[in-house]
Amino acid sequence: MSISSKPDPRTEAQSILLHWREAVPNDRFAHLVKDATRSFQRSLQMRLADHDVPFGHWTFLRVLWERDGLTQKQLSDEVGVMEPTTFAAVKAMESRGWVERRQLAENRKNVYVFLTEAGRVLKAKLVPLAEQVNRLAVAGSSAEEIATARRVLLAIITQLALDVSGETSLVDE
Repeated sequence: MSISSKPDPRTEAQSILLHWREAVPNDRFAHLVKDATRSFQRSLQMRLADHDVPFGHWTFLRVLWERDGLTQKQLSDEVGVMEPTTFAAVKAMESRGWVERRQLAENRKNVYVFLTEAGRVLKAKLVPLAEQVNRLAVAGSSAEEIATARRVLLAIITQLALDVSGETSLVDE
């Protein structure tokens, strides 16, 4: 038997479930969403590790698979991180052979990030892992429950986006 410094994911999951079901069953919705997000991330991270892909790189690859050739600034904005974080991630992905940085003749000021063939090939390997995590997450839920959850989450995203933009005020609390 080996000694590991990593916590047992089953113990961690049991602790989260105990927290939500017994300790604070009526805690704020934001905390529940945060724990759900962390659970999604851990599950995907575990699968990505089998392919030697850090979770942080997944978020950048996912954007580039949809819109290749973005500037580092655009990539930062799309992923929602600061530019130094993007620079470090792009540099690391470049060293793995997944992306390359180039300047374009028509705009020598900006640096653009392009997927390499190796980066494009990763999509076929990694997207099914994320799809598997999504299927696992909703296993046991009906199609109606899933549709309701989507509507509620989209409403939350919309309301909070409106709040940030100053386009709405708080409704009766």
